[in-house]
Amino acid sequence: MRVAVTGGCGFIGSHVVDQLVRAGHDVVVIDVAGGWRNPAADYRDADLFDEAALRAAVAGCRAIFHLAGAADVNDVAADPVRAVRLNVEGTARVLDAARLGAVDRVLLASTVWVYGATVGESEGAERTEAAPVDVRSAGHVYVATKLAAEMLVHSYRDMYGQHFTILRYGIPYGPRMRDALVVARFVKAAQEGQPIKIAGTGEQQRNYVYVEDIADAHVRALEAAAVDQTLALEGGEPVSVREIADTVCELVRPVPIEHIPARAADYQGIAVSARLAKELLDWAPVTPFAAGVRRYLDWLADGGRP
Repeated sequence: MRVAVTGGCGFIGSHVVDQLVRAGHDVVVIDVAGGWRNPAADYRDADLFDEAALRAAVAGCRAIFHLAGAADVNDVAADPVRAVRLNVEGTARVLDAARLGAVDRVLLASTVWVYGATVGESEGAERTEAAPVDVRSAGHVYVATKLAAEMLVHSYRDMYGQHFTILRYGIPYGPRMRDALVVARFVKAAQEGQPIKIAGTGEQQRNYVYVEDIADAHVRALEAAAVDQTLALEGGEPVSVREIADTVCELVRPVPIEHIPARAADYQGIAVSARLAKELLDWAPVTPFAAGVRRYLDWLADGGRP
């Protein structure tokens, strides 16, 4: 199948491209940024805001994986207007290119951060994809942009019949991740013998997902069972920020741990069910957290090569 991947040179996108190529798909990558490149894919230097270039890039594709956008929450906080343009208007432009080009389906990269704006039946209960959203609880601008993008996807289905799949990522980590991500920051500090700095108490938990497990879900999401579905790709085990620091100290070297003020509107972690992805796609994360950190360290030791 011929498929397009926006943001396919980035951390998650490059792994998605690798997995799609391995599965035998014909992959077009749409990305204006440099980064990781698979020699078996077709790369297009097309901007999402260049309508002609975007439509030409997706011509003949059956599906578009839309991963391009502002993903660093610190960058979003620093320049919220840019983030809204990339994550909301950028999504609308991809949806419209799909509509005009008769692309069967758009698969949108979203995030489990949106569950912070959902309403649960009881405190501590697992949230599912059906959990209603309370827009008053969006908190971070990043969450607002992702919720807006999801709303656009549903509107294009209702108004134009444009099929979709929404993939809500757990917190990703692994080779090629940005230096700003918490696991990478902690590893770098330990390797340099510097203190690991934890924002807040360190008790906040996330269900981290190894990046290759996330990429595998994208290949499976091309199946018919995922059409017009929202799927949480949540990790299998909750890991606190303090546990990340302890794991890094164990695998790299012991260093002091310091606490600094928490980030505004940070994601505190909510119990999220990944049962629907298991039921529809037979997908579940298979890489334990410590094993994934070891693979990241091996990748760094190998010079950070693809």
